[in-house]
Amino acid sequence: MTHMRPIRETITLEAAREIIDRVIKPMERTERVRADLASGRVVSRAVEAQADVPPFTRAAMDGYAVRAADTVGASTHEPRTLARVETVYTGQVPTKVVGQGQCTEIATGAPVPDGADAVVMVEETDKDAGGAVRVFSPVYPGQNVTKQGADIRAGQLVLAPGDVLNPSRIGAIAALGVIDVEVYARPRVAILSTGNEVAEPGAPLAPGHIYDINRFTLSAVLRDHGAVPVPYPTAPDTIPELERAIEACSAEDLILFSGGSSVGERDLILDVVERMGEVLFHGIAVKPGKPTLFGTVAGKPVFGMPGYPTSCLSNAYMLLVAPVRRMARLPEWTPRVIRLPLGQRIVSTTGRHQFYTVRVVDGQAMPAFKASGDITSMSQADGYIEIPAQVDVVEKGEVVALTLF
Repeated sequence: MTHMRPIRETITLEAAREIIDRVIKPMERTERVRADLASGRVVSRAVEAQADVPPFTRAAMDGYAVRAADTVGASTHEPRTLARVETVYTGQVPTKVVGQGQCTEIATGAPVPDGADAVVMVEETDKDAGGAVRVFSPVYPGQNVTKQGADIRAGQLVLAPGDVLNPSRIGAIAALGVIDVEVYARPRVAILSTGNEVAEPGAPLAPGHIYDINRFTLSAVLRDHGAVPVPYPTAPDTIPELERAIEACSAEDLILFSGGSSVGERDLILDVVERMGEVLFHGIAVKPGKPTLFGTVAGKPVFGMPGYPTSCLSNAYMLLVAPVRRMARLPEWTPRVIRLPLGQRIVSTTGRHQFYTVRVVDGQAMPAFKASGDITSMSQADGYIEIPAQVDVVEKGEVVALTLF
């Protein structure tokens, strides 16, 4: 006979989140990564400029480097004529000083020669075969010139600890000649599916077996939020095998089970965590996802997620994303929320905070939830609405807040 062990007490979603927040701490471990591979990583050590950027005063336009005073009063009808002394392209260094009545032909980005204090755009000039340059528009000192250090000054703080690297910040350190940067390590999360019926996708499916969905959905969520998923082999439903599985996972920063946290005779994660560590809660007043477990083993946080795919993935969004981002030192996740009228009446379970999946159809939020065991409850949804524990009915036409996936 199968013996069931019902979850007699549940805690609120808010209480569960508070317990998780007390246990899970930001990563302290750091590593150096190549700058071109560092997008999305969090800086752990300040980066200061060791030199000016740009390292020299340069032309901001193609044209002629001039003394601005020599162009005063220039116009189409009364151009100022200057003598070209040399041409400077990018990567070259000027060899001649620009004196009164002289100019240097110059390319965008090339060093401005001594004596010159502005650049006349080539469109405002005309050059004859003998090297004389007519200027049709005056320039003021500093016009079309980028000064040395105008972008970054030597000694300037370029990146501070906690900054999240993005393409522009990576470009800033590349401008300094930096090839790698010190960042906080990503949290490594062991993912362990349990159950004698769970099969590896790609393998033949034996009678009574199902393919492992949760390892793939959880891995995708973790990657999206700054963690490194580390899949481990599926663990059979026995206490010795589950204990060995936890010991194998103990090198990681967080352990994530799916399945085995419910109330059946073979849902043994509760027993194993109690034997090896401490259970901090088992059972949350939510739907789906009631049989969720959280505890610690050897100082490592352990989540026991429901085995049903929709319950597991829903819990990942409402319980796992925030602490994983905190571990990774990433900013708080702010999903996009839109407000739409509900297209169909929903009856909810009083006493349980419900995450109800919906899809957007013709400007309305239509129910998409089927059952906790159906992954299409999530895959065919655009997002979810939250129905508080004290609400039993949401009427058609009521405007609801839809959190988009």
